[in-house]
Amino acid sequence: MRVVSAEEIASVLTYPDLIAALRDAFAGDIAAPARHHHEISRPDADATLLIMPAWHRGPGGYAGVKVVSVFPGNPARGQPSVVGSYLLLDGDSGRPLAVLDGPALTLWRTAAASALAASYLARDDARRLVMVGAGALAPHLIAAHASVRPIADVAIWNRTPARAGALAAALDRPGLRVMATTDLAAAVRGADVISCATLSRAPLVRGAWLTPGAHVDLVGSYNPAMRESDDEAVAMARVFVDTRAGALKEGGDIVQAIAAGALAESEIAGDVHDLCRGAVSGRRGPEEITLFKSVGAAIEDLAAAVLVFERLSRV
Repeated sequence: MRVVSAEEIASVLTYPDLIAALRDAFAGDIAAPARHHHEISRPDADATLLIMPAWHRGPGGYAGVKVVSVFPGNPARGQPSVVGSYLLLDGDSGRPLAVLDGPALTLWRTAAASALAASYLARDDARRLVMVGAGALAPHLIAAHASVRPIADVAIWNRTPARAGALAAALDRPGLRVMATTDLAAAVRGADVISCATLSRAPLVRGAWLTPGAHVDLVGSYNPAMRESDDEAVAMARVFVDTRAGALKEGGDIVQAIAAGALAESEIAGDVHDLCRGAVSGRRGPEEITLFKSVGAAIEDLAAAVLVFERLSRV
């Protein structure tokens, strides 16, 4: 059984290829039950244990499971907040094939899923991106979105301005102008795509700031108590999710908006399966405001793990 490091994952993945693999996976026949979601009480901040299985239904495929924990108090101890591993199995025999670095796989597939959705929902000419949050996922989201749209200007906002400044300095390059901002409202008003990856429990992006044609990508709120957008933003947008089961149970932006009456479950336009299979239309016009809420799906992990394993097997 092969042990695959974060460095090996980065050495064989590109966003165009991973997005294509996710598109095929969501259009295909993969079983991905609702993930097991367990809260772990801790004095500093409650942690979460996630168990996420998926498998190809037909013969000759793969199966796998990710075990990942999210400990929000870890950064204060100098440790990453997300840790875990992915176990990839032969789909016919169940034989273990590889254990992959869980955090790295999660970063890549999460950003790719957002970009996959944006490839249907963001305007074709989207050039201005606002990145809300400057954590480990932020550079991946910027790169992924830039692989599906002609992003040329990026503004990064973070609660700690110094972190936004450091990330902007690291990512700024010819062809991609990256700057930090302390004025989130102004940045959102001028943005074509707004991508959020935070642990916020209060809305950060306001509907009053959104301009016609904007696409909102909400990644960070992974339980019902968290959210990154207000009810107005959800109410004024055409809403899509990665999976209905996950978003309706765990996506705070969706759960809280439904509870407040700002969104009805029937008003969710579709999920990524629907988009990839052509069951629903994506963006319907240049003025439409769209919103995508992801909580993470095991199908994404399996598709990414298979792509990594098969590419490394050829090396």
